[in-house]
Amino acid sequence: MTIESLISQFVQVKQDKPSNAHELLDFVQRSYINGELSIVQYRNLFRELTVRGAEKPEYFYGGEILNSEAHASKEIV
Repeated sequence: MTIESLISQFVQVKQDKPSNAHELLDFVQRSYINGELSIVQYRNLFRELTVRGAEKPEYFYGGEILNSEAHASKEIV
C-alpha cells in the first residue's frame, strides 16, 4: 500500500482529509490492530510516515509522560 492509497482509504472511511502525518499514523496503527493491514504493510507505512514527520503520541502513565518529545502538528509532505 502506498501513502496515496492510504490517504484515499482514510478519506473513504473518515469522510475527510487527514490534517497531518500524525493522524495518518494513528489510522495505520488502528488498521493494523483491526487486522486490516499485514505486518509488512504496517512497517512500510510506519517507516514512510515517520520519514514525513509523524510521531507516536505522548502517553501518560501515573501522571508521567512516557514519551518526552513534543507531539507537534506536522504537515504531510
